[in-house]
Amino acid sequence: MKRVGGKELPRTASFLMLAVLLGLFLFAASAPSPLYGIYAKLWHFTPTTVTSIYAVYAAGALGALLITGRLSDHVGRRPIVLLALLIQIGGMFAFITARGIGSLYLARVLQGTATGIASGAISAWLVDLEPPNRARLGSLLTGVALLAGLGSGAFISSLLVQYAPDPLRLVFWLLVFVYAAGFVATLLMPDPVQRVSGAVGSLRPQVGVPAIARQQFFATSPSLIAIWALAGLYLSLGPALALALVGSENRVVGGAVILALTGSGAITSVIIRAVEPRALILRSSLIVIAGVGATLISVAYNAAFGLYAGSIVAGVGLGAAFSGIVRSLGPLAPPDKRGALFGAVYIAVYVAISVPTIAAGVASSHIGLRDTTFAYGAVVIALAAATLVAILRRSTANPMP
Repeated sequence: MKRVGGKELPRTASFLMLAVLLGLFLFAASAPSPLYGIYAKLWHFTPTTVTSIYAVYAAGALGALLITGRLSDHVGRRPIVLLALLIQIGGMFAFITARGIGSLYLARVLQGTATGIASGAISAWLVDLEPPNRARLGSLLTGVALLAGLGSGAFISSLLVQYAPDPLRLVFWLLVFVYAAGFVATLLMPDPVQRVSGAVGSLRPQVGVPAIARQQFFATSPSLIAIWALAGLYLSLGPALALALVGSENRVVGGAVILALTGSGAITSVIIRAVEPRALILRSSLIVIAGVGATLISVAYNAAFGLYAGSIVAGVGLGAAFSGIVRSLGPLAPPDKRGALFGAVYIAVYVAISVPTIAAGVASSHIGLRDTTFAYGAVVIALAAATLVAILRRSTANPMP
């Protein structure tokens, strides 16, 4: 769909800018993580409230994905991304003007809604615009942008909170200007999706996995749940755990543990880009088990260095698994079903992040942060082990494409 009344950006430039834009949506998702401890002291709430504030983000994203996950296949990618950017800017202003817990819930719901609307559309748009001779590059950048955005959001926000003025608002003011620039850039990007009928019907909530991709989607779902349940723990309670082990109030300590997990995942996704997706999904389960195991041992012995080392190892497994899953699924869907497929992937991601995270918040209020971490880590290890067994059995009986 050609843009009316002006020039378009080249496809290559648009392709790269879309990857950055996806990363920026996820940047904002983790940017509040270093602030939760400050908010809790200001407004006197518990770890259960912290994880609930985090989880309403996922609830907003889930609702948006269920309603709009297929819409960009009918009206084009650009209108959907523009709408998401406007809502995201509203979420930033909700943080800027926050005066209590209710404002945080509102900000996170707006954030989640915006990211839910944008994530499926941008991921599909990346595949639409990927170079013809670089199959799966769009799917690869989807995984890299998501992980890099989460890691850099938490870490850069922690630096601003610790060392810059106006720690509760500066990062959100900066994001307002960045998203405004992204809005202008989106207006200039080529959108190859033609408008087709059925837009209203596509708003009916349902998970739209195309038939050709269903076998692969359900085969990889356990791995998807395991790795993003782990990410949910880090994003909500990871900074508090790191601060407790290090014995410091420096917010960079907390942001760094999220960066250790997601940053190593993003780097791994690039390094192993040529590895066959099935092999990645298989091996990554072993790496996740090793990384989470090392993390739990470090927590047991109050070894802060081990926490970061284990997080890096677990992040390598997370990055490899997510890259393999997205790269194996992306090319399976035709263009008119691509938005629906990525919407289903993100629905699985947000369910995995939100439900276990809420449970962890409730548990930490009753049994403490350390015991909750042990229980949560054991569940992630069990899920990764179950994935490993399932993939080995399936590879023997019916190898994945």
